[in-house]
Amino acid sequence: MFASLFLGFRILAVWALTLVVGGFLWSGLFSGMDEPPGWIYGLLAMTLMVFTLSAIVGHVRRVSLIADRLDAQTLGNRHRRQVELPLDAATAFRVLEEVIGQMPRLEGFERSVGTLQLRALQRRADPYGDRPPSRWNLLARLAIKRNQITARVTPGTDTSSVTLLFEPDAGAWVDLLLLDEGSNFENAEAVTHALSGKVAEQRREERAQAARTEAEKELTVARLNLLHAQVEPHFLYNTLANAQVLTRADPERAEQMLGHLIHYLRSSLPGIDQSVSTLGQELERVHAYLEILRIRMGARLTLQVDVPEALHHVALPSMSLQTLVENAIKHGLEPKSGGGTVWILARELGGQLTVTVADDGQGITTHSSGTGIGLKNLRERLRLTCGEQASLAMVSNFPSGVAATISLPYVASVPPPFAPASVIVPPVPEYPHVP
Repeated sequence: MFASLFLGFRILAVWALTLVVGGFLWSGLFSGMDEPPGWIYGLLAMTLMVFTLSAIVGHVRRVSLIADRLDAQTLGNRHRRQVELPLDAATAFRVLEEVIGQMPRLEGFERSVGTLQLRALQRRADPYGDRPPSRWNLLARLAIKRNQITARVTPGTDTSSVTLLFEPDAGAWVDLLLLDEGSNFENAEAVTHALSGKVAEQRREERAQAARTEAEKELTVARLNLLHAQVEPHFLYNTLANAQVLTRADPERAEQMLGHLIHYLRSSLPGIDQSVSTLGQELERVHAYLEILRIRMGARLTLQVDVPEALHHVALPSMSLQTLVENAIKHGLEPKSGGGTVWILARELGGQLTVTVADDGQGITTHSSGTGIGLKNLRERLRLTCGEQASLAMVSNFPSGVAATISLPYVASVPPPFAPASVIVPPVPEYPHVP
């Protein structure tokens, strides 16, 4: 209350002093105030003081409704705000520009991205609508018609500081005579709250995006685990059936086959829940798998591996190499009466790893196109693990057979124990296949 009384007293005192000075001028022009024209000046002075008092009351009343308090800060015509935004300078300036650009009745808007400053002019709300004020309403005719908004962004380490200035579009002297009816305080509160709302909205979007990313990640992991569990285990059943027959015909070979099966399971089961393995681990698993097949196929199966030791630690989708080897034997070598050779080659070029599994079997035929569920499963695992940068290509091998090549980004993993760079598995005597 004291602030509003002081404001009213100050405005009335300045106007009274202005009228006294005007009275001296009037006396000089019209030969004193006691002459007949003097009462006209007195009437005008009284009318002006009444309008001034009503403007003061209106200003105080409106500010009390907007701010719900009356003090020197809220009653003033000019307001300054300092807002800290948890954004980089460019983003903070973009948000500030969007907020101020959406204010009503803008008549001018200047921005400078280089200096992170902007300035806007806003026409004050006209209480008279489209009609001009009455010719007798001197204060309305003298009132400032526009407000000015000046903003500056100061970059910080992790945040940006925004300085806002809201004032009438006139010199500071008008504060002694005229009031803005709380329009600049209203603008200051509106822009400050809008900036807070924009930051809160951006934080909500970031949290929602993080939640969506986490959900997509969990979905991808679940799909990878499902695809990993779908790798065909038929050879396990066939191996056990062969071992069962060999226990009666050749117990020593049966024991050898079960030993290779144990080695295969030992190398496979620890990573059954992992979607990504290494090329070295994949080679170890394939060797254990082929040792079992050698007992079944004997001299009909030969394996040649040409993989540099430096590539053994490169990341590779789990079970991908075995899928290609299974495909080469199942569709290429087993249907061929004389069997054949499986080659495994790996190279790195320009940050891209290529792994090729080739055979000299019967090749791509109408009975076996090589695009079954195993390869479809592998393509999906490559896409989920490496995105669009990974691919699987299959071409005819010369003079016979098929070559399947995986291409994916070179991603190093933890180096595994030493493994030979090139391995040749010699043929062994063939034993009958158990259907």
